Amino acid sequence: MKFKAVIFDMDGVLVDTERYYLQRREEFFGSHDISIAHLTPSDFIGGNMREIWPRILGEKFNPREAVQLQKEYEFYKATHPMPYADLLYPDVTEILDYLKEQQTKIALASSSSMNDIQQVLSIHRLQPYFEVVLSGNDLKETKPNPEIYLSAMQKLQVKATDSLVIEDSEKGISAGKAAGATVWAIKDYRFGMNQEKADQFVDSLTSAKNLLTTY
Repeated sequence: MKFKAVIFDMDGVLVDTERYYLQRREEFFGSHDISIAHLTPSDFIGGNMREIWPRILGEKFNPREAVQLQKEYEFYKATHPMPYADLLYPDVTEILDYLKEQQTKIALASSSSMNDIQQVLSIHRLQPYFEVVLSGNDLKETKPNPEIYLSAMQKLQVKATDSLVIEDSEKGISAGKAAGATVWAIKDYRFGMNQEKADQFVDSLTSAKNLLTTY
């Protein structure tokens, strides 16, 4: 196979969480009387909330207030957890098993917190598949900055030209491309995401696996 490593995003790629994130955000901001009507779901998807406060608050943005709101949002998330047990896409283990059989290195690079990532991996017993697991929360910059993908490739000891990133969001696709990797996008039919920078589009991880067999 052409690729020596495949690096997965998590939300929208391994687990179908985006609709739940959307609902939780709307509930949180509604409880604080903060309007996000000027933003679209794709503005949030693939990034980290800590970096979007200036756009959320606009002229009312205050760094100190944003830090406090971020703390409140983290608490709200902790008290309104995702039903991860029900959200794994059905073809995840199929593609991971295939990559293992091909002796392809596998990593996970998500903008979600490490706590959320570890919950998903633990609930679905996916830890053994991944040689490297990274959270954007632990880095100076998150997607669309390429740092998380550059770090993943460095830890896997592979070149960008030998690496495939599987993403869904505009920010994630941009990060993968900026890191020099080939990027395949799980096609978005729900949130209006701009995926035009992707090298290839697939409808599912099954489609991605079938395409990999031709490389």
